[in-house]
Amino acid sequence: MGSIDRGLRQLPLRVAREPAHPRTRGDWPKTGFSPRKAQLSIYGLKDLPEGAALLPRLGAYTEGAGCVYVKKLDDIDLGVLRRLVAIAWSRGDDPAPAAASE
Repeated sequence: MGSIDRGLRQLPLRVAREPAHPRTRGDWPKTGFSPRKAQLSIYGLKDLPEGAALLPRLGAYTEGAGCVYVKKLDDIDLGVLRRLVAIAWSRGDDPAPAAASE
């Protein structure tokens, strides 16, 4: 896991958004990372067409329904990963700030 210290931690990885499906309302991350035993799961990288088009340049990965699986960070291009996270971060669906109560 020391690979994460190579600059990825500096990227902001979580901002709330509402998913498109009405039964799953609530705050959801624009992008997220989940270390698993067999592989790393990275969410939100293929939500926008620009990100989906950039994925083939990432390196060795497989795709799930809503995520990208990577066996280890050394298998992928970290510069491409940074661009994919920046693309996900640029989504325009941030929730509106709560109204100030008087």
